[in-house]
Amino acid sequence: MGKIHREITPLTENDCFLVMDRERNTFNYPIHFHPEFEINYIYNAAGAKRVVGDHVGEIGDRELVMVGSNIYHGWENNKYDQSQVLHEITIQFPKELFTESTLNKNILSPIKKLFKNAEQGILFSQETTRILESKIFELSKKSGFDNFLAFQSLLYDLAISRDQKLLTTLSVDVKDNFHNSKRIETVYNFIKKNFKDELRINDVAALINMPVVSFSRLIKKRTGKTFVEFVNEVRLGHATRDLIESNKSVSEICFECGFNNISNFNRAFKKRQNCTPSEFRENFNGVKNVY
Repeated sequence: MGKIHREITPLTENDCFLVMDRERNTFNYPIHFHPEFEINYIYNAAGAKRVVGDHVGEIGDRELVMVGSNIYHGWENNKYDQSQVLHEITIQFPKELFTESTLNKNILSPIKKLFKNAEQGILFSQETTRILESKIFELSKKSGFDNFLAFQSLLYDLAISRDQKLLTTLSVDVKDNFHNSKRIETVYNFIKKNFKDELRINDVAALINMPVVSFSRLIKKRTGKTFVEFVNEVRLGHATRDLIESNKSVSEICFECGFNNISNFNRAFKKRQNCTPSEFRENFNGVKNVY
């Protein structure tokens, strides 16, 4: 499976959900996890490998999967014919979008069960996928409150669909050492607020009263990355959002996200996405965010 990455998604704390619609001919992002829920629809990638927790499977022409918070997941090329163009629509939303008290309302009990099942990853049937794909397509084209209503409708349809298959037996409790560390949370929140500025390891280590050497070990242990790699991951999350949501030039995005030159930005971005920022932007058909 290789190294498992913690993804910094483009979602901000003010977003309800994010839809990413793109066409490409390869799966190039490593197996990863993030605190946000994710729904992933894939078309025309038969033979690709699906990894969700300890589950590994081969996909057909259509694929519709939902994964819960911090579940390891990803898709790999495997037997997929990369001369074909696959269509992928990814919907991400924060686990806090619906509070526990809201989910306890009778009318939302199916969605509460859906979220519970998503802790193991859910593979939806081919019939459900075909029925709901038009709704999924529409989400990537709309915006505003009507789109939020359509998103809630999609969740309900998924919740009441038949023949759902739970994918992993891997316990979610062991997934996220990141969020089990108050010191790392403090660092992460500081970097989120200041990612546009120059961030020096000495200053950030002092924020949590740690020597630089000890702080470096903590970051590596909890995130699997060096301090610089971790900062760049946050910056690249914002850059990704700008590339698919704004008309800013690549150069503007580079400097606004805290990179000191375009070469460093291109190199870091290509390492993460296996393509340049310009190529990444061209591969997307559309993105919608609800505020």
